[in-house]
Amino acid sequence: MTALTVTTTSAASVAADWLVIGVAQGDEGPVPVHVPVAGAFGDGLTGLLADLGATGARGEAIRLPAPAGIRAGLVLAVGLGPADAGMDPDTETLRRAAGVAARTLAGAGTVALALPAGTGEAVEAVALGALLGAYDFTTYRTTAQAPPVREATILVDPGLLAPARAAVRRARTLAEELNRARDLVNTPANDLYPDSFAGVVAAACQDHGVDVQVLDDERLAADGYGGILGVGQGSVRPPRLVRIAHTHAGASTTLAFVGKGITYDSGGISLKPVGANEIMKRDMSGAAAVLAAVLAIARLDLPVNVTGWLALAENMPSGSALRPGDVLRMYGGRTVEVLNTDAEGRLVLADALVRAGEERPDAVVDVATLTAATRFGLGDHVFAVMAEDDAFRDRVLAAAHEAGERAWPMPLPEELRDSLRSRVADIANYGQRMGGGLVAGLFLREFVPAGVPWAHLDIAGPAFNEGPAYGYTPSGGTGCAVRTLVRLAEHVAAGDDPRSPAPAVPTTTADRRGAAR
Repeated sequence: MTALTVTTTSAASVAADWLVIGVAQGDEGPVPVHVPVAGAFGDGLTGLLADLGATGARGEAIRLPAPAGIRAGLVLAVGLGPADAGMDPDTETLRRAAGVAARTLAGAGTVALALPAGTGEAVEAVALGALLGAYDFTTYRTTAQAPPVREATILVDPGLLAPARAAVRRARTLAEELNRARDLVNTPANDLYPDSFAGVVAAACQDHGVDVQVLDDERLAADGYGGILGVGQGSVRPPRLVRIAHTHAGASTTLAFVGKGITYDSGGISLKPVGANEIMKRDMSGAAAVLAAVLAIARLDLPVNVTGWLALAENMPSGSALRPGDVLRMYGGRTVEVLNTDAEGRLVLADALVRAGEERPDAVVDVATLTAATRFGLGDHVFAVMAEDDAFRDRVLAAAHEAGERAWPMPLPEELRDSLRSRVADIANYGQRMGGGLVAGLFLREFVPAGVPWAHLDIAGPAFNEGPAYGYTPSGGTGCAVRTLVRLAEHVAAGDDPRSPAPAVPTTTADRRGAAR
């Protein structure tokens, strides 16, 4: 990972191969936002940028030779989007700009980031964007790839040095864990399967003082985890349930995070068609997010107790596979008629939700690439948040907003519950197709302990980027929901009651514009 530091050295004097500056999108052309650097070009920087085709739009990166008076050898101008008079760019804009710079300058030795970071929060945004933007999954490449930037330095004012250093430390922890989640999502299913995933979890938890318990298939059978076992019975690689826990002596509140960990989802007997199964290694993104979030929380030493539950299985068709029409007895005793074996994520989550609820946490959040219906509705940049408790749903949304992740509230319409009625069991795993993502949420609700605040995060769209990289988001696994879970834990660690009303989620101009690429 890129080595990241902060300095109070001026942009003109900093020693670096590249100096990165921001350029806003003005009414009459690009507007450089770093006045001292612009001054070194005389009066010609705006015209030079325009001649090179720059507009200041988000995602732009324009290379320039450094003028006399600038110690760095080269200048990279990155777009910040529309200029708001008298206002600094918001943190998401800074994250994306730093990510573009890091990705554009892959292979560079030293880079100085002279972006407008005048607060600790802004410094953290630049740091996190740079570290996430430098990510590249090269494990299976046999040809040489440009390495990430070797060293990046963020330029700050002298009075900001101490909070800037703290911001960089937090950003590094988040980036390392978020990139861990990305690595797991990108690893192919022939190498990442339930047992090997559990081994990765155990090793990582040991490194960071997090408790871990792995329930193998024999223990799952003995304890009656019918959902996880049912989904995994068609594979030669048996399922696992992994419990991880961060415990803090000063904590009085416990959160439970539950992650769907289908290491490959063929759909089972209800087989997915060609074109729908090529990225199904990513169906364990929820479990990867839970692992990364709990590790980050432990490394940040937050005074909150957190358990993570990773429900790991491989959904395959075979002579021993689960069949449509089969009935499973879930953990806790309820019966489920399986009408669609491709609605398997909710089965493994149901077992894990019941088990997590036995420990009486103060709130539960599950994370899953659960339904194509949610992806159809919200696209590839926004995840859904569903909850029975509006106050807790709003608290999760507020955490996502603060963390820079795009989330949207979705309802749990009671009239859709009837479509989950079964002729032979307590409930069916599949109901009305229209509103299928909401139906899935209603199914999960059935397995949450009464009175415990719960939120369901359906990350089916943003968990895996099938297109080219943009901002600080790579192609492939994105690490979606990690930052939201950590921010939620930070709120609780600071004394926020998960059961209390949440602050209103601000609606910004950037939100209305949507996910700019």
